[in-house]
Amino acid sequence: MNKTAREIGEILRGKKLTLGCVESATGGLISAEITEIAGSSEYFKGAIVSYSNQAKLNLVGVSKETLEKYGAVSPRVAEEMAFGGRKVLSVDICLSDTGIAGPGGATDKKPVGLFYIGLSHKDGTFNRRLNLNGDREQNRRAAAEAALLWLKEYLLELG
Repeated sequence: MNKTAREIGEILRGKKLTLGCVESATGGLISAEITEIAGSSEYFKGAIVSYSNQAKLNLVGVSKETLEKYGAVSPRVAEEMAFGGRKVLSVDICLSDTGIAGPGGATDKKPVGLFYIGLSHKDGTFNRRLNLNGDREQNRRAAAEAALLWLKEYLLELG
C-alpha cells in the first residue's frame, strides 16, 4: 500500500489538491497509510473515524433518515460520509469507508466483508462496493488498499 500512498501524494502535490478521510470499519488504516509518507502534511489535512452511527450523524452530517432507511453499511452512507468530510475538513477530495469487517455484524443482505468506499470531489460524489472474504484484519486492510487504489485511479483520470 505504501507505494500507492506515495504515488497518491505525488499526484496530489502536482495537482495542488488536498485530501481528507472519514473512516468507519477501517478505523484509520487509510489515513495511517497516507501519513506514513514524509511530507504528507502538504496535502493531507485530516481524518475522522466515525465508527458509530452517532459519530456519523454528529461529526460529518450523515442524515438520520439515510441511516434509518439504508443502514450504516450502504452506498448512500459512504457518499454522505465523503461529502460531509469534504466540507468539515475543508479539502478538495475526501475518501470514506463503511463496512462489516467481521466476524459478527452480518445480516442476510449484508454479509461479512461487505464494504462501501465513498469519494467526494467538486465534480461529484461516488461510491464503490467491495465484497471481501478474509478475516477481520484482512478485510480492513483490503478495504483500505482498495480505497487508495480507487483514489489513485480517480486522480489519474482528472488529467
